[in-house]
Amino acid sequence: MSAKENKVHAFVRVKPTANFPEDMIKYGPDNKSIDIYIRRDIKKGVVNNKQTDWSFKLDGVLHNASQDSVYDAVARDLVSQALNGYNGTIMCYGQTGAGKTYTMTGATESYKHRGIIPRAIQQVFRAVEERIDQSITVRMSYLEIYNETLFDLLSTMPHDMSGDTHMAVVEYPQGVFVKGLSIYPASHEEDALNLLFEGETNRIIGEHTLNKNSSRSHCIFTIYIESHSRILSDAKYTASKMNLVDLAGSERVGKTGGETAIQSWWQISMVKLLR
Repeated sequence: MSAKENKVHAFVRVKPTANFPEDMIKYGPDNKSIDIYIRRDIKKGVVNNKQTDWSFKLDGVLHNASQDSVYDAVARDLVSQALNGYNGTIMCYGQTGAGKTYTMTGATESYKHRGIIPRAIQQVFRAVEERIDQSITVRMSYLEIYNETLFDLLSTMPHDMSGDTHMAVVEYPQGVFVKGLSIYPASHEEDALNLLFEGETNRIIGEHTLNKNSSRSHCIFTIYIESHSRILSDAKYTASKMNLVDLAGSERVGKTGGETAIQSWWQISMVKLLR
């Protein structure tokens, strides 16, 4: 991989609104920067020289972007690299109600509204069909972190809110793993999508003032890929994985009525890591 590819990429997806605050948010002409301005109260003046404007450099600003264009900009190259043996991660971060789960998982009522995860699954299995000279094994896991407790969303056991799932984060020389997390094989795209939808039904949600069906947890859907040549008898196995992360909403407690909050300064940002 080139030095340009082997870095963290940051994108901002701005949620469409009926009245977009054009006087407060400005995009650069190349859609790779964004400036934010806070309206000043002339009567109050500026207190303690408080900062009222910010400027950020990014890899891309996605405004009024379709699910297709978001996937092309953020995920397509990462999935291609994963199929070639590189690990990758996409994290979606932002305030509750900003559309993180829509970006990552999407909606089921329309094919074009699918999010990054089902699109990544489709890309992986299309590559499996095309690479007839390779034997490729695909597996999935779905982990939820709620109140610092781990839950296996694909476990055959009932969803246990007590957290007694015998899972723990452990570190080996090969890397960090979640002990006790189930990993399921998927032979076809339909199998993988069924695993995704099964996990979605087990996610913890909680209503509050910003979002009636808000996810109150961090969720990590991981696709594991192992491949080797069908032609070369001494070919080595190549293994990689993609972590597709939908983080819990980050905002002040006073706005949501929730118990867990992280001060947010952004509406939605997606970070792509390759290593």
